[in-house]
Amino acid sequence: MSRRNTSPTRFIFHELDESLAAQLRKATSESAPKFYSARSTSECLALAERLHADVVFCGSEPAEYRALLDALRRRGLHLPVVVVSRLPEVSEWLDALDAGAVDYCAAPFEHQHMQWLIETARLAQSAPM
Repeated sequence: MSRRNTSPTRFIFHELDESLAAQLRKATSESAPKFYSARSTSECLALAERLHADVVFCGSEPAEYRALLDALRRRGLHLPVVVVSRLPEVSEWLDALDAGAVDYCAAPFEHQHMQWLIETARLAQSAPM
C-alpha cells in the first residue's frame, strides 16, 4: 500500500527522551510532519497500525529496540526503525543493524543527514522482502 507523496510524514518516537526528540523535530523540517510519542512497545505498535507511520525513531537501549523490532516482525509490520543515540558508537550501530534497524544516528542531527535518512528509511519500507 502506497500513500500519496502529499501526505505528511508520520514519525513515532519510541522510548526517546524529550531532548533528543526535540532535536530530531528541529532537524526534520519537512512540510508539516506529524510526530507521535510512544512509551511502550504495545503503544508504539498501536500507533504504527492506526497511523500507518513512516518511521520509528527508537532510543538506543538494546533491550528496548530489540523488543520493538521483534514485535514488529511478529505482527508482520514492515516499519523502518532508526535507533537514536546521544553519542556515536560503532558497536551500538552494528548491534542495531544486526537486530533489524534500518539505520542508527547520533546527535547532533543535521537537516541534510536527516532528510537522507528518512528517504532511505522510506525506501527500505517499500522494498519487497
